[in-house]
This record gives sequence, C-alpha cells and structure tokens, in this order.
Amino acid sequence: MNILRNKRLVGAMLFTATTGMTVASAQTVTAVMHSGLRMMDPIQSTAFITREHGYMIYDTLVGIDSNFKVQPQMADWEVLDDGKVYRFTLRDGLKWHDGTPVTSEDCIASIKRWLDNDNTGPVLKDFLADTKIVDDQVFELHLTEATSLMLDSLAKISSRPAFMMPKRIVEEANEKAVSEMIGSGPFKFVQSEFRPGVKVVYEKNTDYVPRDEPADWTSGGKQVNVDRVEWVSMPDAMTSANALINEEVDFIEKFPFDLLPLVENMPGITAKVIDPLGNWSYYRFNHKHPPFDNKLVRQAAMYAVGQEDVMKALVGNADYYSTCASPFGCGTPNATDYGKEMIISANAKKAKELLAEASYDGTPVVLLHPTDHVMASPQPVVIASALKAAGFTVDMQSMDWQSVVTRRSNANEPAQGGWGIFATYGIVAASGDPFANTTIAANGKDAWFGWPDVPEIEALRLEYARATDDQSKQATAAKIQEFVVDEGVIVPLGQFRTPAAFRNTLQNIPEAPITVFWGLEKNS
Repeated sequence: MNILRNKRLVGAMLFTATTGMTVASAQTVTAVMHSGLRMMDPIQSTAFITREHGYMIYDTLVGIDSNFKVQPQMADWEVLDDGKVYRFTLRDGLKWHDGTPVTSEDCIASIKRWLDNDNTGPVLKDFLADTKIVDDQVFELHLTEATSLMLDSLAKISSRPAFMMPKRIVEEANEKAVSEMIGSGPFKFVQSEFRPGVKVVYEKNTDYVPRDEPADWTSGGKQVNVDRVEWVSMPDAMTSANALINEEVDFIEKFPFDLLPLVENMPGITAKVIDPLGNWSYYRFNHKHPPFDNKLVRQAAMYAVGQEDVMKALVGNADYYSTCASPFGCGTPNATDYGKEMIISANAKKAKELLAEASYDGTPVVLLHPTDHVMASPQPVVIASALKAAGFTVDMQSMDWQSVVTRRSNANEPAQGGWGIFATYGIVAASGDPFANTTIAANGKDAWFGWPDVPEIEALRLEYARATDDQSKQATAAKIQEFVVDEGVIVPLGQFRTPAAFRNTLQNIPEAPITVFWGLEKNS
C-alpha cells in the first residue's frame, strides 16, 4: 500500500509540474456507474445511465423536490387564464456550453422535440393549443383546458426528462439522436476523452450560475465543488470493489449486496443508501396470447408468487427490502395497499382454484430469464418455482439481458419467438403517477411490452390529467390501482434499496432518486 501511495504521490507531482496546476485545482471524482454509457441522447433513449448523463450536462425548466413538489429550475412560472396559460421566465445568467445565451426559442424547440418522443407526448399534445414567444427570456404554453400534467411532466425524473437543448442542435437532430453534447447544465461533456461503454469525462461548467435555494433532488442550487467527474466501467463487481478498497476509484453507484461484508467495517469506506425510496421489482404478463390473455389465469399467477420469496433471492438482507402492493411505489403520494392479498403473500391454494375456474389447459408459460443481469436474474427463478407449485406448465428460457430486451418487444405468440412473462425493476420515485410510470398505460398495441388493453384505465388516466389538485389526483390514482391490480397490468414484486459505496474523502453526497454529482465535496 505504501508503494502504491508513493507512486500516486510521484504521479501527482509530475502532473502538477507538467500542467502548472495545483492538485487541489484538479480535483477529480472517479465513479463506477451501474453500466457503461453508449446511448447519448436522453430524449431518445430510456436507459437510466443516459438519463444520468443528461442531468450532468443539461438542465430542466423545473425540478422536483423530495416532497414531490415541482420547483423552479431554469425558469420561474406563473399560471394565467384560469390555468390555461403557463408563462415561463428564464432566469438570468443561463448560457449554453458554447457560450451563447439560452433563449425562449431554444426552450420551445426542446419542448416540441421532447413531446414527440416522450410517452406523455400524445396526451400532452392534445392539451397544448399553442406556444408563444414573448421575448428572449419569456415564453408561454397555451392549453386547451387546465391541467397539472404539463408542469408535472416537465419536472419528471423518470426516463426522458424534459432537458433543454440549443435550437440548432434540436433542429439538426430531427428524428435522429443529437450529435453534439451541448447543454447549459453544471458540467460539460469532454468529447475528446469519451470511450463509449468504457469511460466518460465531465468538467465543471465554470459559467454555470446555480439557484440560491438549497439543492433538493433535481431542484435548487446545483453547486459543483469538484473540477472533474470520470465515469469508468467495471463490469465485474469484485474488480470494482477491489478498486474502491485500493483507492483507485472514489465511488460505486450500486454496490452488490453479497459483497457488502467486504467494506461495511473497513476504515475509509462508507456503504450507504443514497436513494431512500429505492427501486421496485415487477413482472409483466403478455396479455395478447395464451395463457395470460385470460384474466383469471393472470390472477392465479399473482396469487402464486410471493414477494418475500423474491426479495430474499434478489436482496437477501432484510434491512434493504420491503413488501409493497402498489404499482405507484410505497412512499409516493399515490400509493395504496389495494390488492395486497393477491400480490404480497403466496397463496398456491387460491392460485389452483383460479386455474381450475379458468379451465387452464397446461399452455406453457414462456418465462424470460436473463442470466447476466444481477438485479433481474433471480426473479424469474422464484416465479418459475411458484408457478409450477400452483399447477402451471413453465418453460423458463435463459439468455443474456440484451436478448431479453429484444425478445420482449416481440408480439408474436410465445411458440413463435414471443414470451409470457418477463421481470425487471424501476425507480420508485419515478413511478409515482400514471404517466411517468410507463407500466400503467393500458392502451393495447400502444402500451408498453405486454400490451394490456383496459379502456377504464385510459379513461381514468385522462381524468388524472385533468385534475388540478392533489386530492383529486390521489383519488383517481386509487381507482387506477384497483384496475391495474385486478387486470394484472403490472405486478409488483417488492421494493429494495441498493447502497452506494464510497471513499470517505467524499462528503455531502446528495440523497436523491438519481445519482447526481453536484453538491458533493472531495477532501484529498
């Protein structure tokens, strides 16, 4: 260890001598993120790593705080004409990374492209009557009727946040991915050091002017206290753990549960949950084809699988998981416990009764099993065992995660390359309403993979969009949850919180549902 430290000291001295900089002025945080960055456009890609990249270099008009309240970010707003006009005023000092000012034209162009790509777009477009540029810093969104959905969606933190980009880049992209990484956010992307899937480098944006309010989730002042952030990819968990122990990296975003004993009591290292709400695991039925085109068969499966069994296999340590019946996530404003009898505890007897009532004929359940994804591999194994115990015929097909991602978009019959069930997970804080949570939509062929067709849910989602107060939205969301559970639109498997692990040289790491690097400090 002393030799290693001496080598680092010599390297730092050489770096200082050749660049003329002090070590303190070249402060770098090296982080191992949950995956490598390849897809760069956060408006086209739904990958979480692309979203995190977006928050490094872009900014949003509004943010959301830890109380799920929308707050000003790039702009303040006022509501006019009985809720049918939103007037946004850009705050002073906003510049793109190329030095040009952020204008209303840029924001209108960004909003229109976002609406063309985001899953809320089709609904919001029906509400959006017109856009109006008042001047370079003021613009308006004119609606056909009052709705809180526009503001909520502009603040959302699930996939495809409404990041603002320069108009010229938006227009050059058209339907393609943006090719130039220019934002107005707290960090700048370093193109010359980018190695897709291997390394990403960000530098502090010295022109960025943070808001005055304290940072809270994606709202408030995004104060950057380090010079550089480097994301490095280490697919092997033990390799990244050793790198942390040997002081080669500062931060690991998702530290494996089974390796926690290596670092929990090690001097100089902290393992801590920085997203208090965490993630929820869930599985999806294919509603188009047998056997799950039958509602009773779907309900039988839901009774057969117990959340506790899944969480024990996935997480193991009860300190990091909990059961939850709500597809909106426990801890969010719209959660209820409706359906807990069907979802939380396994009930093989009830499952068998429903299979008999449905006249289940033994049609195999094609269950997709990713073998290389640590957070999506255990669930199918537990599901398969539970379904078999209840009387289902199960065909669990193992493959890598990318094959699952490709396969789940196949709408053919299971025997022709389709599927019956797949499992994955999402972020609780980004799943708390029926629009940000893409698994809730039940509009048939236009719904997420599985293609549920439940007109009652779609009517209630529109009712939710028209609601203008929290009480009305929560009442409507409760009705939506009842249909979602009864129809087996999406089936929660429990919630879990994955700890990050980091060197104690890092301090003030923000607690948020996404991993952000503003606010933290590094003491060498």
